Amino acid sequence: MIEKESRLLRVGVVGAGPIAQAAHFEACRRARNAELYTICDLADDLLTRMAVVHQPQVTYRDYSQMLADPQLEAVIIATADQFHAEMTTMALAAGKHVLVEKPLAVSVEECEALRQAVQQSGCVLQVGTMKRFDPGIAFAHQFIQEEIGQLLALKAWYCDNTYRYIETDNLQPIPVTSAQARRPDGNPKADKRRYYLLGHASHLVDTARFLGGEIVRVQARLVEKFGAYCWFVAVEFANGSIGHLDLTLAVRMEWHEGFQVYGEFGSVIGKTFNPWYLRSSEVECFSVRDGQYHRPIGADGHFYRRQVEGFANTILHGKPLAGANIDDGIAAIRTLVAISQSVQTGEWVTVADVTGGIR
Repeated sequence: MIEKESRLLRVGVVGAGPIAQAAHFEACRRARNAELYTICDLADDLLTRMAVVHQPQVTYRDYSQMLADPQLEAVIIATADQFHAEMTTMALAAGKHVLVEKPLAVSVEECEALRQAVQQSGCVLQVGTMKRFDPGIAFAHQFIQEEIGQLLALKAWYCDNTYRYIETDNLQPIPVTSAQARRPDGNPKADKRRYYLLGHASHLVDTARFLGGEIVRVQARLVEKFGAYCWFVAVEFANGSIGHLDLTLAVRMEWHEGFQVYGEFGSVIGKTFNPWYLRSSEVECFSVRDGQYHRPIGADGHFYRRQVEGFANTILHGKPLAGANIDDGIAAIRTLVAISQSVQTGEWVTVADVTGGIR
C-alpha cells in the first residue's frame, strides 16, 4: 500500500476538464508526498461533481481567490494551452509553485516572459511532459548518460492511431463536461497542424531532447493524405549527433511510439505504449562494456503520480528537478516553431533564431 508522508505538499488543480479528470486529480490523491488541497473551475456544475468524487478540502470558482489562499502551496495548471502562460504568470506572482501541462505556452515570446517570471518569483516551475516519469524512458536516459559514451544518432517516433479512442474509452473514466466551461476563442483543434504539433509533438520533442540532448537545427517535411498528417524531421544535436523524428497521426495500426539511440559503447531501443495503460516503455539497452542487454523490471505505474511526487520532492526536500524545467519547456516550443517554419520553407531552421508561434 502507498503510505503518505507526514508532510504533504498542498496542491490545487485549476481546470477540471478531461486531463484533470483522467490524470491530475488521481495523481495528487495517490502521491506519497502531496495532497489534492483544492480544485478551481468556473463551471459550477463541473466543480460540484469533481468535489464530490475527489473531496478536496476547499473549492474555488475564482482563480485569483484560489491563489490568495495562504494554505495553497502549488498549482497544477490543467487548462487549455492558450491559457497556460497567463495562469502560470499569475500563480508565480502569487508565490505558488507551478506544474503546468505541456506545452509551456503557445509562442516563443510567452515562454521567454515566463522565464523572467520564474526567475523573479524564486518558485519551482515544472512542465508536465510526464513521459520523463515513464520508468523505461528514465532508465534509458540514465543508461545513455552513464554507459554509451558519445552519441552517434537518435530516431524517435510518435504515431497516434485510428483506434486510439476505442482504447482510451475502455481505460479512462467517462469525462464529465459542462456548458459553462471556459474555452479559448474559436476552435483551436480545428487547425490540425498547430493542434498536433502543440499536443503531440511536444511529447516527441521533449523525449528526443531528454535522451539525445539539445536540438540546434531542424529540417521538416509534411505530407497530408486521407485525413492523416505525417511530419518527418531531420535534426542536428548540439553534441554533434544527428536524428530523425516522425510524428504521424493517425497510423492505420496499433499505437506506435518509440526510439532508437546509437552510441560509442552501446545502443538503446525502446517501445512506448499508449500512456493510459500506465505501462512502462519496454527498453533494451546494450553495453559493449559487459556485452549484455539491460532493462528495468516491475516498472509499471502511474506516470502522473510519479510526476507529482517528483515535483513535490523538489519543493519539500530540495531534490533536483526530475521533470522538465523552464528551459526545457522553452526549448520544446522553439523546436516546434522551427519545425513549423521549416515545413513552409523546406530549409534548415536554427532553433535559437525562431520567434512567434506555430503557423
